[in-house]
Amino acid sequence: MIVVVGGGVTGLSTAFWLARGGHAVTVVEKGIVGWEASGRNGGGCSHAYSPLFREEQRLWPMMDELLGHPTEWRPNRIRIALDAGQLERLAAGSRIAADQGFRIERLDHAQLREFVPWVGDDVAGAFFWHCGGHANPQRTSQAYAWAVERHGGRVMQHTAARAICVRGGRAVAVETSAGEIGCDAVVVAAGPHGAALMAPLGHRVPIAPARVEMIVTEPLPAIAHGGVDGNGLYGRQTLRGNLAYGGGPHEWLDIDGEATPRAVNTPVVASLARRLTELFSRLGHVRVIRSWGGVVENTPDGRPILDRLADPSNVIFASMSSVGFGLSPATGRALAQIVLQGHCDFADLSQLRLSRFGNLPLDWRARMGWEALPA
Repeated sequence: MIVVVGGGVTGLSTAFWLARGGHAVTVVEKGIVGWEASGRNGGGCSHAYSPLFREEQRLWPMMDELLGHPTEWRPNRIRIALDAGQLERLAAGSRIAADQGFRIERLDHAQLREFVPWVGDDVAGAFFWHCGGHANPQRTSQAYAWAVERHGGRVMQHTAARAICVRGGRAVAVETSAGEIGCDAVVVAAGPHGAALMAPLGHRVPIAPARVEMIVTEPLPAIAHGGVDGNGLYGRQTLRGNLAYGGGPHEWLDIDGEATPRAVNTPVVASLARRLTELFSRLGHVRVIRSWGGVVENTPDGRPILDRLADPSNVIFASMSSVGFGLSPATGRALAQIVLQGHCDFADLSQLRLSRFGNLPLDWRARMGWEALPA
C-alpha cells in the first residue's frame, strides 16, 4: 500500500499514475480534493523553466482521455509585456522554450490585436507560444480523483494526516484522524502542511505559506486563444467567457496545526483588478463578479522540491512552490517512478532535491521579508 498525503493535483496525479499501474494506493486529504491551491489557480500549463516542461507538454493533450473526464484543456499561450522589464523577462522565458524545440512567435501589435482585441496601444511586445495551454483547475482536480478511484485507488476526504510512523528506518504507517493506515511507501504532497509532517522525521523543509487571490469577470465574447498572461498576472478565459486571473503580491501567512486560514478577500484583489485593466485597457467597463483565495507554499528559490529521502528511505516529499497545477501530469508520473524505482527516467530532477537548502539560515523568511504580518 502506498499512502499519498495531500489531495491536491500533485498528490492526486501521483496516485493516478500509481493506481493506473496496478498499485494499491490511498490518498488522505484533510479537506476536499483540490480545495486549496489546486482548484483555485489560473490554470496555466506552460512552465518552460521546469525540467518537467517537455513531459508537461507531451501529456496535457492526452489527459482527458487518460483520466476519462474533461479537464477543459486548451492549447497555446499568448504572453504580453507592457514595459521593457516585462519584455526582457518574457523574451528570456521564450528563448528557454524555443531552445527545447517549441515554436515561439513574436507578435507585432496588429497580430496581437487580432488575437486579443482587448489590448490597448501601450504594449511593449508579445509572444505567441505554440505550446503550453490552460485547463480548468476545479474540473481537473476532480477528474484526477475520479480516475484514481476508477483504477481501484481510494480517496479519503476530511481525513487529516497526523504523523508518519517509522520503524527500522522505514515508514510503516500514516497516523490519520480516521486511524492508522499501514504502508509500504509514503508520498507527502501536503502543500504548506508538509513541513510539519517532515519535522519529526528530522528534516527541515523551508516553505513559506501564502494566500493568493483570483478575480473573475462577467462573461465576454470568446477569443481564439483564451490563455493570455502579462503584467504579472496569470489566468485564462473560461469556456463560458469569464476572465479568471490572479497574481501576486503574496500575503504571507503562518499556519497553526491542521487549520488552514480562511481565504478571505484582501487588498490584493484591488491590485489584480487594476493590473488586469492595464493589461486589457479596452475592458475597463467590465465588472468583476466574484473572487476567491487559496493557500500555496513557496520555497526560498521558488523552485519545487521533489525528493526521495535517505532516511526514512521510503518517504518521498513533494512541494511545487506555486507551480503545481500545470506540471501535475508530469510531476505525478515522475513521483510514481520515484516511488517504484527510486528515480525519474524522463527528466533530471537532481536540482530539485531538499538537500540544496542544507545551509539555509534559520531566519530565512525574515531575511526575505516573507514573514506573516501581525494580526
